[in-house]
Amino acid sequence: MAQPGTADVVATKNGNLLIQPIHHASLILTQAALTIYADPVGIDYFKNEKAPDIILITDIHGDHFDIKTIEAVKKDSTLLIVPQVVADKLPESDKTNMWILKNDEQVTKQGIRIKAIPMYNLPESPSAMHTKGRGNGYVLTMGEKNIYISGDTQGIPEMRSLKNIDIAFICMNLPYTMDVQEAADAVLDFEPKIVYPYHYRGKEGFSDIQEFKKMVEAKDKNIEVRLRNWYPEK
Repeated sequence: MAQPGTADVVATKNGNLLIQPIHHASLILTQAALTIYADPVGIDYFKNEKAPDIILITDIHGDHFDIKTIEAVKKDSTLLIVPQVVADKLPESDKTNMWILKNDEQVTKQGIRIKAIPMYNLPESPSAMHTKGRGNGYVLTMGEKNIYISGDTQGIPEMRSLKNIDIAFICMNLPYTMDVQEAADAVLDFEPKIVYPYHYRGKEGFSDIQEFKKMVEAKDKNIEVRLRNWYPEK
């Protein structure tokens, strides 16, 4: 079940940043001796991977948060960065090395600045699948590179107003987040240098990431859209 191929490499002032798609919402970022997992779900996908120094969790849904996977992949020193709603569901043994972030809060850990960004559905509603303030997207600063992980969201104003994003991971799957057109429109607003469509399997199958790439690059050739296989079983 391992992700085929090798990690992408982006040069930074602190050494190469390795970007490894894993599955759906799960990815690994590695720089020097530091390894960060985002939303690890599925124990088998991580069997051959280095244990994480930091785990980021965006929300409580099962495609982002799985206690069994966290317990299997983490080491004693692994730091968990989570929203409150996730912290409430973690076992007490994980809470001794955990940092809770609310939307718009930030912390620097192991030389990495981590800022929590809102993620939610539009129009806002108490009955929405993703309500404002519950989960976190994240912006990480690793070296001089700013990396945005969207989590489950639509093209919200907080995304569209982001500045100086070097690498972005953008969800697009109906009915849970947004369609390809909305994702492309939002990306064109905040102009990341590199964008990865991820989290693109929805209720009716896979979003057309080729069409997303065409939409973005037709209007802004300075944005590089990287299509990678987030579904190795596909």
